[in-house]
Amino acid sequence: MSVKANFSSDVVDVLRTSGWDPQRTVDPTRWTLPFEERGIRAHPAVQEFLREFGGLSVDVSGPGVNCAREPFELDPLLCLGEEDRFSEWGEELGLQLFPLGELDQGRFFLGMDENGVVYLVADWVARFGPWPQAIDGLVRGVAPEEISG
Repeated sequence: MSVKANFSSDVVDVLRTSGWDPQRTVDPTRWTLPFEERGIRAHPAVQEFLREFGGLSVDVSGPGVNCAREPFELDPLLCLGEEDRFSEWGEELGLQLFPLGELDQGRFFLGMDENGVVYLVADWVARFGPWPQAIDGLVRGVAPEEISG
């Protein structure tokens, strides 16, 4: 399921400042193994995503397209201890949600389903969309679509 994003130059600038480049490849095992040991399987979509974006901390703020731009960190280990939250929401939605990291300095969690769709996960769930669109929306301040709460 190899996906290549076509980000705008503004989004590319923000991502590059955060340590990303289109050829970036890191081993996702450091993020996936601790969750697999706790019963949450890292599906291929999340492994591919983490190879390119895992470990990035994106520091954005200010007004966005239709919501404030909030910093986010793509480090699944920030979600350790929240496995139940991801498995329960995944069950309710009929999906396999894997933790991706945090949004707004831990106010919300981020997760991804087996189709590469990124979610805001809290006491409610909202969908940012497939990961290229989701990254673009997170950087530019596009509100996710609330789907359950």
